[in-house]
Amino acid sequence: MTDFKQLRQRMIDYQLRARGLRDQTVLDAINAVPREEFVPAALVESAYSDTPLPIAAGQTISQPYIVALMTDALELKFGERVLEVGTGSGYAAAILAEIAGEVYTIERHKILADNARTRLRAMGYDRIHVLHGDGSLGWPEHAPFDAIVVAAAGPGVPAPLKQQLAIGGRLVIPVGCNLYTQTLLRVRRVSAHSYQQDDLGGVRFVPLIGAAGWQDENQG
Repeated sequence: MTDFKQLRQRMIDYQLRARGLRDQTVLDAINAVPREEFVPAALVESAYSDTPLPIAAGQTISQPYIVALMTDALELKFGERVLEVGTGSGYAAAILAEIAGEVYTIERHKILADNARTRLRAMGYDRIHVLHGDGSLGWPEHAPFDAIVVAAAGPGVPAPLKQQLAIGGRLVIPVGCNLYTQTLLRVRRVSAHSYQQDDLGGVRFVPLIGAAGWQDENQG
């Protein structure tokens, strides 16, 4: 019988700590979430591999290191309000919820939103709120957010997301003109009309589809 707890600890030691992730709050949050519950049944033995894995709707659950890196970049404090764009399986939302007060997460694929909502409720994450919709526009009814994380790459930083940041809030998003030239950015709101931006390095994500992102080619 697979010892997932041991595999999770090995992942933290050899994929995360060994690559420079040191924030104990983030590592504890990752240790608290059973990743095997968020991957297809046929792939549970690979749940802690250092790779993305396929889920429904032609999407993936990001590799553990990327989830940890983006969570770390948010500089989350306990009890903060967080918006996630790109729910996927719900795995990253669960990690965020281990630290945040409330997590609002948006997914454009209905099957993923419905599956994540059901899974997270069953696991007791009653402070995670899942919406099927256009994440590039954010969730203004629940703004402002202390932190926003986007699990898809936009052509630029969507203005609606910047506007929904609280003063002092952090937005972490990959930005790039194609799949091969993307940069992970952290945007910090320092005043009502002023933002600071940090380059966190090269990444590779699926495109952010939406009114403030890329057009969905399947819709013509």
